Amino acid sequence: MSHYILVVNPGSTSTKIGVFADETLLFDKTLRHTAAEISAFASIPEQKTWRRGLVLDALAENGFDVHTLSAVCGRGGMLAPVSGGTYRTTDALLRDCVAGAQGQHASNLGALIAREIGDELGIPSFVADPPVVDELWDVARLSGHPAVPRRSKFHALNQKAVARRYAREAGRPYEELNLIVCHMGGGVSVGAHVGGRVVDTQNALDGEGPFSPERSGSLPCGDLVALCFSGKYTHEEIRHMLTGGGGLVAYTGSTDVRALQQRTDPDTRLVMDAFHYQIGKEIGAMAAAMKGKVDQIILTGGIAYSEKTVQALTAMVGWIAPITVYPGEDELLALAQAALRVLRGEEQAKSY
Repeated sequence: MSHYILVVNPGSTSTKIGVFADETLLFDKTLRHTAAEISAFASIPEQKTWRRGLVLDALAENGFDVHTLSAVCGRGGMLAPVSGGTYRTTDALLRDCVAGAQGQHASNLGALIAREIGDELGIPSFVADPPVVDELWDVARLSGHPAVPRRSKFHALNQKAVARRYAREAGRPYEELNLIVCHMGGGVSVGAHVGGRVVDTQNALDGEGPFSPERSGSLPCGDLVALCFSGKYTHEEIRHMLTGGGGLVAYTGSTDVRALQQRTDPDTRLVMDAFHYQIGKEIGAMAAAMKGKVDQIILTGGIAYSEKTVQALTAMVGWIAPITVYPGEDELLALAQAALRVLRGEEQAKSY
């Protein structure tokens, strides 16, 4: 008997939904939201009822009977730090989504919408592997000053999903493998997966690690401090330099990696070489943290579709371990798989 699972992945200007029969996608849709629609709400949590209505309307328009659902799984948001896994949408979890324990972000709506739909239908609701998954070794938490600890904020949902996929295909438990997973999309994060835990990674959201199409990554601290106190920039402008207006777009005016790789001017070629160089260097750093005991390197995210990027990274780090490429980021499937593991009894749902 199949389990029918609704998954909900809210973003800043869209809500992606999907319905799965076990791991088979039956229906998916991206609900687009205009700036005017979003601006009608004073806060992100206030969008919950509106977005939930859009989700249910989309299901009805496509003839799907919600009463056949077994569970709902939403994208996990900016909760307090948690270990990886599938979490019940407890009252405490919902409170932190509303409060924004580590910041207000549209992904916080995933749990709120999932819980309300689940309660209405009398079925369980979950979130899975939120971006604040924190499984760091204690030694990896120290940055160099106690006022600025290192934080784990990365593409946990996709990193964990492709790591589990590789483990299945290799016929070995994820918990017995040492993997380096490199997610390359609008942001870039590299994780050291040791024994089923991401023991070192970056705060890829707020400015650490390699630069990406729209994020600056790690910057020289002294120069950044000087910019902050120069009087030339507001707090918001500095934040935009780090996230949204940094990396490739700051150097080239574009976030389109494939288009940039078609350019032949020396300035763009240097930027792309530096992009690959920084990612390769971070993969090497994770290998050092793992004492060289790396079973596989996994490249994933939308940029992993680029043969030039894969070739550049293979030339740089292929000596460390074999490389597997899983291009794209199928987050809807990852959410469905997380709920399915619980429904099948393969994994215990965690309480927040």
